[in-house]
Amino acid sequence: MIVAKSTPLVMYEVTDPEELAKADAQRARFRKNSDWLQAHIPEVYSRHRGKCICVAGQELFVADTAQAVIAMARNAHPDDDGFLLRYIPLVKMARIYAHLGPLDADHR
Repeated sequence: MIVAKSTPLVMYEVTDPEELAKADAQRARFRKNSDWLQAHIPEVYSRHRGKCICVAGQELFVADTAQAVIAMARNAHPDDDGFLLRYIPLVKMARIYAHLGPLDADHR
């Protein structure tokens, strides 16, 4: 039997205006990168299956591993902390993503 040990989740509210401004700026950088990918998604997905991609500074980086592609993106755009990272599956197919939590497990 597999037993999962959980770590307590700690949440706190951030109210410091400076920290909130930093988070908003990071979110805006991420949104720009996400919008760039959405505008180029057919080309990116068709050309880079089986690879990790990262969009930073609205520029695409491609590598075999997440570590390598993040290093490339950070090297080119060190101030962009809103980069977007994805792995593009080698084979295009329908996928179903699901998570069974403790309550769901009782209803299998």
